Amino acid sequence: MPNGKKNGHIKAPYFNRELSWLAFNRRVLEQAYDPRYPLLERLRFMSFVSSNLDEFYEIRVAGLLQQLDSNVAGVGLGLDGLGPKEQLRRVHNVAGALVKDQYKCWHEILVPELAGKSIHFKTSEELTQREIGWLKKYFEDQVFPVLTPLANDPSHPFPQFGNKTLNILLSLDDPSTEHHDNMMAFIPVPRILPRVIKIPASGKAKAAYIFLSEILKLFAHLLFPGYKLRSVHAFRITRNSDLYIDEEEVENLLQTIEENLHKMRRGAAVRLEIEAGVNDELLNRLLTSINLSREFVFHISGPLNLMRLIYVNDLIDRPDLKFKPLVPYCPPTLSEAKHLFENIRREDQLLHHPYESFTPVVDFIKEAARDPNVLAIKLTLYRTSSDSPIVGALCEAARMNKQVTVLIELKARFDEAQNIQWARQLEDSGVHVVYGFVGLKTHCKCMLVVRREGKELRRYAHLGTGNYHPKTARLYTDLSYFTAREEITEEVAMVFNALTGFAKAPEFKKLLVAPFNLHTAFKRMIQREARNARDGKPARIIVKCNSLIDQETIDSLYSASQAGVKIDLIIRGICGLVPGVKGLSENIRVRSILGRFLEHSRIFYFENAAGQPDLYIGSADWMPRNFYRRVEVVVPIADERLRHRIIHEILGSHLKDNGTATLLKPTGGYSRVTRGKNEPEFTAQDFFMAEADRLRLLAEVPNEGTSMSDPKIG
Repeated sequence: MPNGKKNGHIKAPYFNRELSWLAFNRRVLEQAYDPRYPLLERLRFMSFVSSNLDEFYEIRVAGLLQQLDSNVAGVGLGLDGLGPKEQLRRVHNVAGALVKDQYKCWHEILVPELAGKSIHFKTSEELTQREIGWLKKYFEDQVFPVLTPLANDPSHPFPQFGNKTLNILLSLDDPSTEHHDNMMAFIPVPRILPRVIKIPASGKAKAAYIFLSEILKLFAHLLFPGYKLRSVHAFRITRNSDLYIDEEEVENLLQTIEENLHKMRRGAAVRLEIEAGVNDELLNRLLTSINLSREFVFHISGPLNLMRLIYVNDLIDRPDLKFKPLVPYCPPTLSEAKHLFENIRREDQLLHHPYESFTPVVDFIKEAARDPNVLAIKLTLYRTSSDSPIVGALCEAARMNKQVTVLIELKARFDEAQNIQWARQLEDSGVHVVYGFVGLKTHCKCMLVVRREGKELRRYAHLGTGNYHPKTARLYTDLSYFTAREEITEEVAMVFNALTGFAKAPEFKKLLVAPFNLHTAFKRMIQREARNARDGKPARIIVKCNSLIDQETIDSLYSASQAGVKIDLIIRGICGLVPGVKGLSENIRVRSILGRFLEHSRIFYFENAAGQPDLYIGSADWMPRNFYRRVEVVVPIADERLRHRIIHEILGSHLKDNGTATLLKPTGGYSRVTRGKNEPEFTAQDFFMAEADRLRLLAEVPNEGTSMSDPKIG
């Protein structure tokens, strides 16, 4: 059950942030169990569970441990009032059960089902003599030359193991002595080596797959000639990976982050994953050396780091066991780069990724770079791909003497090194590179193009809910909005001026911009809906975002629910609000949708009985960091075509989803949406994919309509 804090005359309940996140990862694991998904795609969901847990321990658990070290253990720091010690205890229990069920799914469901499709994953004990012979040659040719065995004794200090690296722990005996030496040694495994190896078929023998750790266990004795191998176990250490930088005290932010990245790899240990059955004495020596207590040890019965399963799709050519490829639809108004400015000037444009192509976004930047009438380009870059065509276009524009300004967020977690590389490359090409406000991350997704048209200068803007990242645009659901509306582009220009210059309190009339007016504007709109409900007027709130943990916002929603406002929250991940509590939140429904694509778009709808509904899209979740510690931009949608599409088609489909959607219960658990007796199954993501296929086919037939089907708002 959720804990609570006093909130006026009621004790308002809140879910714990960390436990809510673990509940989200539990729902990810359920996708791996789900037989409705293609078999190899279920391996991808399994890998996401591991990847998510890595980040959870690197950042969230690391933060709780730091709170304990700072002697704040007795203070209730969580939204629900729990202190770090109690949060860690609960996290340990829930995460342990999650990992146990993850490996149960692997051993009891996925491996047997894969074998049924002639895809065999083997352990070292299951290999045939032919397979052992092939692996021995592979080990000698491809693995052995890059390994470095490390002894641990008075003349060999304990090694420094990197964050999340694969390592092998060995216990050795010297045959020349009569007693059991129980000598400890290690084999650090270079990241360059593939973690899943395909053993090719031969004659009637089928191909098989094996994890690298199994190969190392099989042939580890070859690295310690003359010694007897008593035991061998793979292990992996997760370390604190958050960056702590006092920006006020550093002159060169880029150089400081670069230096901290090296230190981060040697952060304090926060988790040890080690194969089950390890000798207790060896485990104690290992834990003492890395300064970690036993409660943070995960004894793994199976291959470490199932995140590596994400690469199996590339190894196995079985289209029948994968998702059907999605071919994004490209609207005619955005399909030709040379007409982009003309079409955007005529009317606002909207793309719904990944169902609609990200190519027009890239084309918009490329066309701006080569158009002789474009004078300036400004863009925020939070994350992008390693082979980004966007960076190349910006460099080209600078070489053509255009005014190009790029705000790069150097503190984008886990992309710091990549962004440093982009910063240097852009600067070398003549781009003005800036790093935003001191103390704030720049998370907004904005682009501004200034173009000479006759005697006038016209501004064009792109604002999105996702990053300028062509690869994730194929995996995340996001919205891209293009406009030439002066009232919007003028304020986008104000955002860039604030980011590149000085602006203590810029005033925005249309845009909602954190940390300036975003939080107060949302609070005001929630309170307005509550007043309308009390006055007997229509009142409705629909919010789609990734996380909701801001207490003041949650309390405002509780008050609106008490006033009678019907509230639908589509929250993919963390949710601190407890729905369905009589007298407090009985008018609030919280649903989560997980599927083939990561739900990432943020949409905000307020009924506004006095006029037309307020509709916004943008980069912000409803979290304190988004309201106060990041630069976020949320833009109103005024075009009636786009409003109808977002409200009725996109939000309507998510509220209608009864195939993949789950509802948050007052207990903190989630349950599948139940369908009526004769109600057909409807899945929002499947609907959008089908619509993309339909529109693409219609585009090939002249004089046929191309409007989307309309599920209507729920």
